[in-house]
This record gives sequence, C-alpha cells and structure tokens, in this order.
Amino acid sequence: MSEPLVIASRESRLAMWQAEHVQRLLQAQNPAHDVQILGMTTRGDQILDRPLAAIGGKGLFIKELEVAMAEGRADLAVHSMKDVPMDMPEGFVLAAISEREDPRDAFVSNNYESLAALPDGAVVGTSSLRREAQLRARFSHLVIKPLRGNLDTRLRKLDEGEFDAIILAAAGLVRLGLADRIRARIDPADMLPAPGQGALGIEICDGQPEMQRIADGLADAATSACVRSERAFSRRLGGSCHLPIAGFAVSEANQRFWLRGLVASVDGTQIISGECRGAWAEAETLGVALAESLLAQGADALICQINAG
Repeated sequence: MSEPLVIASRESRLAMWQAEHVQRLLQAQNPAHDVQILGMTTRGDQILDRPLAAIGGKGLFIKELEVAMAEGRADLAVHSMKDVPMDMPEGFVLAAISEREDPRDAFVSNNYESLAALPDGAVVGTSSLRREAQLRARFSHLVIKPLRGNLDTRLRKLDEGEFDAIILAAAGLVRLGLADRIRARIDPADMLPAPGQGALGIEICDGQPEMQRIADGLADAATSACVRSERAFSRRLGGSCHLPIAGFAVSEANQRFWLRGLVASVDGTQIISGECRGAWAEAETLGVALAESLLAQGADALICQINAG
C-alpha cells in the first residue's frame, strides 16, 4: 500500500464530519492509500468569549492545520469555505471546492416559527456581522447579541434560554443530522449568504502536483465557479469578518451563473447591493466587476467608515 493520506481537521463535531466525508470520498477514489485524519484544536476554537472579528478573524481556524501540512504531518486540510480567508497564505493553495450543501441561513428557535414572528425585544444570536447587518436592516425591533462556540454549544445556549432564536448555516445542521432544529430556511432574497457558505474546500501545500491530482477528484465544477466568483467579489472589497459583506452565486443553464452581492453598515442602515450574470469561465472576472460597481456606488466610503470605526 502507498503512503497514507493524512487530513488535518479541527476537532469540532462539524469539522470532523466534514473531514470524515472527504476521507470516505478519497478512500474510494484512491484505494491504494490509507486515508487518515489528524484532529487538532485551533486558536479560533479556544477563544470563545470575544467576537471573531475582534480576535483576528477566520484565519484563526486554519493556521494550526497549515502548520501541520508545512511540517509534513498532514497532506491536506478540509475547511468550510466560508471560514477560508480570501487570500491564501504563501505556500498554500486552495486545490478543490466540492459540491455545495444548502447554502442558506437557518432560523432556529424553540418558540417562534420565523424571524417575522419574533416580538419586540426578542434576542437573536449570531456570530456574523453579515447576518447582524441584514437582521438590523429588516428587523430593527430585535436585540442582536454575539454567539460563539461550536454548533452544539450554540444550540445549548438557545435551549438554556439565552436567546429567543439563533441564526446558523443550514449546511452544518443538515450535515450533522440536525435539520429538524431548523424552523425556517431563510430565502437569500431576505438574507444573502456568505461567500462560500455550504461548500467545502481542500487546501494543500503549493507545488505538490500529485496532491493536486488527488484533490481534483473532489472538485465540483459548478460549485467551484460560483464560489470563485463570490470570493473574488469579497476579496476586491477587502472581505474579512470585520466587514458585513455577502456574496452568493447560483449555477444556471449552459455553464452560466447568477451572482448577487452586498456590503452593509453594521447597524443595517446602509446597504449597497448589485448582481450580475455570466459564464463559469468568467467567474473571478465578474466577481471583481460586481465589486467595482458597488465601490462606484459608494461602498468604498462605507468600508472606510467601518474600518475606521
């Protein structure tokens, strides 16, 4: 048997599900290899008392995994694409993006059927400035509070009464068999998802053609085009968890896609949005072009204001 393939993964239940899912796919496609998982706790998992934007951003979830790859302890890492920084660190590449699960946000509550059913002063938890801004824009009567921790921790906080409702990615709940906790799946027209939401990414060290060949077996062309456009859009706007940016593309007929994007103030009083359509082959070019159109509408001033604040 050939050398084992080692997947670096966070040790949260959702991250391990994702790693095990990729493990099964890789094992089926590469029977000569023993595919193993190296579980790790990242700094992003350890610091739970502060908003993610305040402690260094999404990169905190992948740094330790990259160190394991650089040191030869792992060959690849599996990430939720919405947690992958827009610019990959030197020496690493995003080798593949696999088929997307439901990309929508999910409304989770024990007492209410939907966002519209929440009364004045109801407390809603979310870890995302993107969600917070869109909530504040549509439901100014709600109280929005930060919600950190892994999926089980967030659900426990809801069940213990800290929140009247929480907003989570539908994909994570579905993957862990918790779809019955979803009271409503929020239409993207009402809450535009994050770039990459619902998709898994495979990261490897740069300059490894054999690992790239192996990763290619996991790639989904339609999802890849959509997510590349979303990430190009966000990257041009300086996308990070410090900015309320949403970007969501859907694949259409004849290898074409429809991309919608927005940037907002955290309080939701200002939202600048736009959309475009084009061919998969133009994904990144059109993502940048949509960002440029928002900048021309005043998004640059809004982003500067947020960064200064």
